[in-house]
Amino acid sequence: MNLSVCTPDQKSRSAHTGVSVNVNAETRGTVNAPVFTENTFTAPVTFNFSTAGHEPRKISETETAEKQTEKQDLILKKFLETHKANMKKKAECISEGKKENEAHLQAVYTELFITEGDMKDVNQEHEIQKIDGAFNKKKQTEGKPIQCNAIFTLLRRKNSEKNIVVTKGVAGIGKTVSVHKFILDWAEGKANQDIKCVFLLPFREINLMTNEDFSLHELLLEFYPELEGLEKTKLYKECNLVFIFDGLDESRLALNFNTRASPRSIVEKRSSVDVLFTGLVKGQLLPSALVWVTSRPAAANQIPPQYVGLFTEVRGFTDQQKEQYFRKRITDMSLADRIISHIKTSHSLYIMCHIPLFCWITATVLQDILIKNREETISTTLTEMYIHFLLIQMNIKSQKYDVKAEREYTENLDSNRTMILKLAKLAFEQLKKKNIVFCEKDLKACGIIVSKDTEFTGMIAEIFKKENGLHDKKVFSFVHLSVQEFLAAVHVFLCYLNKNMQELQFFFDKPEEKSTSQERQFFFDKPEENSTLQELLQKAVDKAMESKRGHLDLFLRFLMGITLESSQNLL
Repeated sequence: MNLSVCTPDQKSRSAHTGVSVNVNAETRGTVNAPVFTENTFTAPVTFNFSTAGHEPRKISETETAEKQTEKQDLILKKFLETHKANMKKKAECISEGKKENEAHLQAVYTELFITEGDMKDVNQEHEIQKIDGAFNKKKQTEGKPIQCNAIFTLLRRKNSEKNIVVTKGVAGIGKTVSVHKFILDWAEGKANQDIKCVFLLPFREINLMTNEDFSLHELLLEFYPELEGLEKTKLYKECNLVFIFDGLDESRLALNFNTRASPRSIVEKRSSVDVLFTGLVKGQLLPSALVWVTSRPAAANQIPPQYVGLFTEVRGFTDQQKEQYFRKRITDMSLADRIISHIKTSHSLYIMCHIPLFCWITATVLQDILIKNREETISTTLTEMYIHFLLIQMNIKSQKYDVKAEREYTENLDSNRTMILKLAKLAFEQLKKKNIVFCEKDLKACGIIVSKDTEFTGMIAEIFKKENGLHDKKVFSFVHLSVQEFLAAVHVFLCYLNKNMQELQFFFDKPEEKSTSQERQFFFDKPEENSTLQELLQKAVDKAMESKRGHLDLFLRFLMGITLESSQNLL
């Protein structure tokens, strides 16, 4: 502040001859008035002064936006760190059968033989044809192997504008395990670090949400609640994202790739889950996002090839990888040597072990036989091995829960058989509906009391899915889809033996599109009690061939296998 004090006589003089006091405001201070002490004025005095200072500065809209962006960036950074840690926990353990048998994935994982493929013959091939084709050793090892971590690297090398990878493979071949290995290596910082976020969306869980509409963010919130409040961040616009849809063959979505929906309407407005999925695949929704879809062969044709940038196929284990698997799975090296030796003595069994799930079942069965030093002929068919597996599960139940006296053993065995029959009925009823996840009412319809029966059976594993974000809804599934298909075949064969032909009406119905509800009675064959097994099997073949998704293929294989005398002797 500059201060000047002038007397009347001095007004006419230069301002420079007056009293001058200089006061400066510093450090954002403000001086508003002079202060005089011990002064005497004998004439009128005029004070001329000006003030200068730093008044509170108004924050511009730009600065407000910048601060908001900084805040959102911090929230996004924290989410990405938390999400990566959560995905690591989700992928690091693998459950072989029952949940308590979990093992660390890195400890038991055996590299799979994966090759680049195409969709030339996918419309014609069904599961049985694909499995039999895979047994051809020459075909199994042809093609350049691809590591599951490298699929998006290979996609980029193709310079394709399509960001979709479709991986196909038969039941139990290792598709889901490959997905988990990809996620775990990413979460541990070992691969694909250019990817900021990976979202795993299994179709078996998506099926529980088909009656509601969601925005993309709302859909992801159902799986990842930690996304709350991130819809306005840079996550969807600037981050490299991967969406993994596992198990297209398990989907109940009615996919329609012919509709044209604008990206804006999909992103900002709620849509059905099938529209969100097709929007991602077609590149209308988040065009820069990478999408990975896994499926059994026949169901993969639901995605038109023109939207896919890379097709891959999981072919299972090579001979060397089979041995690696058994040595990792069985820690007792001498027992592992004996099991590998036993498997190699059966050519057909050794070939079938290219399927990892079959390796697991084979290891379970042979350990039980060899540890107990039982002299048994090793099963050589897929069906026989599953029967052995079923018998072991029944025996485990007896050992673990049936602690009654020896005289009650027969009663316990009958209880086991009753439970298996209930599970077999459940398997068939739900397979007809293309369901692989069931609720409590489905179990009750087959006579299964959840609180009593399911607490001790190893054939059903409980999984939990949040409903409406507030309550946990308990749902059920078999340890693997192939186990459901096997038990469904057991049910059908037993119904035939017991002449319960009403249960088999499903195979004698004509395709629904060929008849109206009023006319339907004229378009189906009613199974007679004297129907031959050959007639039933022919009807089952016809029914399986009607399914575009091939959901009855492996069931049919099991049904054929159960009709063999060797299988019936085991049962």
